[in-house]
Amino acid sequence: MNWAFLQGLLSGVNKYSTAFGRVWLSIVFLFRVMVFVVAAEKVWGDEQKDFSCNTAQPGCHNVCYDHFFPMSHVRLWALQLIFVTCPSLLVVMHVAYREDRERKYREKCGDARLRLYRDTGKKRGGLWWTYVLTLVFKIGVDATFVYLLYHIYEGYDFPSLLKCRQAPCPNTVDCFLSRPTEKRIFTLFMVVTSLVCILLSIFEIIYLVGKRCHEFLSGNNHSNRIQTSTLPSGSNLMELDALKFKGKSKPETPAPSYYIVVS
Repeated sequence: MNWAFLQGLLSGVNKYSTAFGRVWLSIVFLFRVMVFVVAAEKVWGDEQKDFSCNTAQPGCHNVCYDHFFPMSHVRLWALQLIFVTCPSLLVVMHVAYREDRERKYREKCGDARLRLYRDTGKKRGGLWWTYVLTLVFKIGVDATFVYLLYHIYEGYDFPSLLKCRQAPCPNTVDCFLSRPTEKRIFTLFMVVTSLVCILLSIFEIIYLVGKRCHEFLSGNNHSNRIQTSTLPSGSNLMELDALKFKGKSKPETPAPSYYIVVS
């Protein structure tokens, strides 16, 4: 793995994330990716080789192993990490798309003061929706894989003794799993970190929606205060309408603007 590329990717995603997003990325890369790369192969490297059954019947060992472990934990977690980290790249790609539009617009107009966006990395308009949808997708991925892990393996426990009755085994066969306690602890660790990431993503969505609602309400209150301050002393909205109807309202001179804000 190219760690320089991984570090650059992490820095790029962190640049456009909130505080919750930065904590989420730290947990994913330090407690999930690093632990997966360093320890997963060592813990599950002997998964099939040391799975033994007390029978010499040909094929019984393979059938029993496939019955209890239909899919490798390592491969399942690899898919989970791929699906849960890829959506973060969409935010970086959206920002890059905005920057490209900004550059082309300046070249077309020939005026450096004219801009399409006040800040290409600010989560407004389409970028806000992209960011929120990536959070929803990450929550769905983590929740789905946590459920699949519980459903496929019938829980997160690893008993030392497994009873197998699958054909072509001649009868009920006792099978033994290597290092079940270590596998149990490792599995619980990965499940807990997934649940923590789900909670962080939920908190981030609540924070983003709450911040957006607060800005919307603050903007309305600010507009109302500006409108009220332009009225003469003792007048009300009905008097303002009368002034406008009689043509006595003073037109406001709009401030020069060099921004054309789009999503």
